[in-house]
Amino acid sequence: MTRIKWHLWHGNTERALEKIRDLDDALATHQDDPLVVRKYSKCKPLARLIADFHTYVEQNSGFIVDYSERQRYGERVSMGFVESAVNQVLSKRMVKRQQMQWTKKGAHLLVQARTKVLNEEWEACFRQQYPGFRSAPAEPLAMAA
Repeated sequence: MTRIKWHLWHGNTERALEKIRDLDDALATHQDDPLVVRKYSKCKPLARLIADFHTYVEQNSGFIVDYSERQRYGERVSMGFVESAVNQVLSKRMVKRQQMQWTKKGAHLLVQARTKVLNEEWEACFRQQYPGFRSAPAEPLAMAA
């Protein structure tokens, strides 16, 4: 049986979702067995985690890339350096000893805004929210010869 992780690594979210559903079905089958329920008290929390994982993969399937292809072409696969930087910045503000503390929602919104700025998408988003914001730059006119 091919692992879910393998399908996600290869960007195949449809097959990964199928495997997650198979896992959930297998767990549901065993949850009805009183011997299993008595022996394994963590079946319900595991079922909840599987459902959350399925929802996450389903909602983010458009953003899950084929890492195996990236690796084949020598592109960067690891995002650890980015995660480390984000964790440092966010954890500094989330600490209770700070004079100005962020909420989890506020930190999440800040990261979304910063991502829009870095991807040069902020202006279009701002214009959509506030139609009176400066007009989009016009295409440069070709010079006449």
